[in-house]
Amino acid sequence: MKKRAIVAGAAQLLAGLPAFAGPWEDGMAAYNRGDYMPAIRLFRPLAEQGNAKALSVLGVMFRRGEGVAKNPARAHMWFSLAAARGDAGAKAELREVSRTMTREEISQAEAMAQACETSNYRQCEY
Repeated sequence: MKKRAIVAGAAQLLAGLPAFAGPWEDGMAAYNRGDYMPAIRLFRPLAEQGNAKALSVLGVMFRRGEGVAKNPARAHMWFSLAAARGDAGAKAELREVSRTMTREEISQAEAMAQACETSNYRQCEY
């Protein structure tokens, strides 16, 4: 009985505390609100750490022109990097965006992805 009262009291105390989210959750919240610039600022460091989901979201943003100029080559670059890390959604997006691009644009995107990865994400043409 005493144990239940302690657990119930602790649950009530914790319920009143604010939840702490990480950069991914904060980035997704900003993205879902349509606040694309804060979302990009949160996703970029994650992408630079090789986070496949963050890389993929950046690809989506460049594909749709959300907070950045619409750019299929940059979208392709981000999707390529995410797909190389096993993100299945990025692989599908990569196939789709490739269908809208010329061979020259795809070559440019592949060179951009290579430069980005080789530079340890310092030359990624955000």
